[in-house]
Amino acid sequence: MTDAVMLQGTASDAGKSVLAAGLCRIFKQDGLAVVPFKSQNMALNSFITSLGDEMGRAQVTQAEAAGLEPDVRMNPVLLKPSSDHRSQVIFLGKILGEMDATSYHQFKPALLEDILQIYQELGEEYDAIVVEGAGSPAEINLKDKDIVNMGLARAVGCPVILVADIDKGGVFASIYGTIALLEPEERALVKGIIINKFRGDVALLQPGIDMIEELTGVPVLGVVPYLQVAIDPEDSVALSQKSRTVDKTKDLDIAVIGLKRLSNFTDFQALENEVDVSLRYVWSATELGTPDVIILPGSKDTIGDCLYLQEEGIDQAISRAVHTGSRLFGICGGYQLLGRRLLDPDGVESQLGEIAGLGFLDIETVFRKSKRTKQVQARQGSYCLSGYEIHMGETKILGQEEAFAVIEDEGGRHLDGAVSRDGHIQGTYLHGIFDNQEWTRAYLNQIRSEKGLAPLPISGLSMAERKEQAYNQLADQLRSSLDMKRIYQILKGEGG
Repeated sequence: MTDAVMLQGTASDAGKSVLAAGLCRIFKQDGLAVVPFKSQNMALNSFITSLGDEMGRAQVTQAEAAGLEPDVRMNPVLLKPSSDHRSQVIFLGKILGEMDATSYHQFKPALLEDILQIYQELGEEYDAIVVEGAGSPAEINLKDKDIVNMGLARAVGCPVILVADIDKGGVFASIYGTIALLEPEERALVKGIIINKFRGDVALLQPGIDMIEELTGVPVLGVVPYLQVAIDPEDSVALSQKSRTVDKTKDLDIAVIGLKRLSNFTDFQALENEVDVSLRYVWSATELGTPDVIILPGSKDTIGDCLYLQEEGIDQAISRAVHTGSRLFGICGGYQLLGRRLLDPDGVESQLGEIAGLGFLDIETVFRKSKRTKQVQARQGSYCLSGYEIHMGETKILGQEEAFAVIEDEGGRHLDGAVSRDGHIQGTYLHGIFDNQEWTRAYLNQIRSEKGLAPLPISGLSMAERKEQAYNQLADQLRSSLDMKRIYQILKGEGG
C-alpha cells in the first residue's frame, strides 16, 4: 500500500484544502517526496499547467506547498458549473462535455477505473500522497456512486482524517453525525479528527473533545486556530468573506464586479497585497460609486452574466462611473463583456445566437467549441508579462483600439486584448496579469499620478515569495497544533 492520508470534511469549506497544503509542506520539509491528489473538484477557479491542461487551483496550491510543478493527474476531474444545473466536465485537463447533475452522477463510475490507475501511478512515483475529499462523506443520497470521498478511500484503502469547522458552530454534532452516517467499513477508515478554525481558549473545548472521542472511538488529533494565511482560496465559498466596503485609509479604490458565474477571482489576490489598494467586491448597482478602477473578472457564462448586468442595472452604474472618471479593466470573460457584440452561432453558451455587449470597446467575440488553455508570455512595451489563457471565444478589434499586449509562442506572433484610445479602458485574456509585480505597480502609479499622488516603489515580496512564506508559516502552525507523530502513524498505516 502507498503511504497516504485523506482529509475529508464534515461539510464544504471545512478547511480541507488549506490543511492538505500544510501537510504537504510538512512532509516536504521532513524529506518526503509528497504529492497532492483530489479525484474530483468542483470550482470556477482553475489553472493551466505548462502542458496546457486545466486543473483546480486547490491542487495547484498543494503542489506548490509540496515543491512540485502542477500536474493534471493531481486533479483528474474538474467540474466547472455553467448554470445551477449543469457543469462543464473536464477530465485530465480536457473537456469531456457539458452534463447536468443527474447525467454526471450516472457517469461517475465510468471514471473510477482511470482515477484508480492515476492514483496508483502517483503512488509509484512518490513517497506519500495527501488526498483531499470533497464536501462531506455523509451525503447519503450520493454515496452509491462516490468517487471522491469514502468511495475512493475504500477502493485504495486510504486512512481518513475528518476535518470539522468549529467557526460555523455545532462542531461536535457535525462530527458525530458524519461518523454515525458512515457504513461500518467506512467508519473503520476514520483514524483521527481535526477541529479547525477555532477562536478562543482550547481548554474550554476539552470536555467536548473527551466526549466526542468516547462516543466515536476516534481520537482528536488537534485543534487548529482560525488562520489568516496568504494562500489562494479554492472556490466561490471564499467570496462571501471578501470585503464589500472601501478601506478609506488606502489611496486607491478598486472594485471587482460580482458576476453570477465569476471565475478565477484569484486573479486579484496580488492587488489585495498592494499597500495602497482597497479591493472590494460589488454585487449591486447601488454599491459601485466611482472607484478608481472597475474590474470585470472572468466568467464561466459570459452571455448569461452580460444579461445579468443589464437586468440589474449594473451596466448603467458602470457606465456612469466610467464617464465620471473610473478606469475599466476586463479579464477573459470580463474582456469579452466590454465589447459591442457577443456571438454564439454554435450554441456554446446559449441559444440566443447574438446579444449586445456592454459597448465600452469596439470589439466583438465569437464563441467556438474549442477551448484555448495555455500558459503564455507576452510583451507590453518594456514589460514582459506572464499569465495563462482559459477561454472558448475569439475576440477581434473592429475599431481604432490598440492591442493590450503581443504574445509570441510556437503558433507565431499574435495580439492579445484591446485598449481604448485614452488608455482608461483595457481588456486582456491573460489570467494572472496582476501577478506581474512591476507592471502592476506601474499601472497603479499611473492612477496615483492622475490623482496627484506620488508614485510608490514596488513594495514587499512577489506573489511567489509570499506564497512560499505562507506555506512555511502554515506548516509551523500545524506542527504546533496537531499530533504529528500520530498523523505520521496514520500516513504509514500503523496502529488502529
